Amino acid sequence: MRVLVACEFSGVVRQAFRSLGHDAWSCDLLPADDSGPHIQCDVRDVLMSGWDMMIAHPPCTHLASSGARHFHRKQREQRQALEFVQELLDAPIQFIALENPVGVISTAIRKPDQIIQPYQFGHAESKKTCMWLKNLPLLKHTDVLPARRQWENQTPSGQNRLPPSADRWKKRSLTYKGIAAAMASQWGAHAAGLLSLSPSNN
Repeated sequence: MRVLVACEFSGVVRQAFRSLGHDAWSCDLLPADDSGPHIQCDVRDVLMSGWDMMIAHPPCTHLASSGARHFHRKQREQRQALEFVQELLDAPIQFIALENPVGVISTAIRKPDQIIQPYQFGHAESKKTCMWLKNLPLLKHTDVLPARRQWENQTPSGQNRLPPSADRWKKRSLTYKGIAAAMASQWGAHAAGLLSLSPSNN
């Protein structure tokens, strides 16, 4: 199965799918952090390239509620970001999952199909993530950790504990490996099973 991982430079999701035998490629304006198959370009340039599935991680800079206090100053940027999200959701790809933090996608486009947390997939961290799905089932939790007062990525006040730095945004955007593994095993099997039943594959 051909899988496009849109707006990914880390290779985490791409590698999870490739480890299960899928022909997965990441695509981003940035070069890949690893040596895996990667297309460095605007992902919109390759949406018509015959993909069976897309896992999309559009930038959340102008979309996430955490930056709501700045929304009034970046209305044009937010409009463009939402248009990009809509283009990804409308891509001619049979199976699509798009993830983003809680933010304006829910009100400007539609509510998410699912909201997940890293601690539901074996990571002792909290990061509420919304999922918009096309022809894919809800992601099943694989390793739910006991609730705790403070997760490993939080300060006592509940804020993200990563200190300010030039690459803070990059570290915060990484997909947790437990979530990536669940995507690959569950959605990969679901889509591959349906594709095998397609008349064109018989």
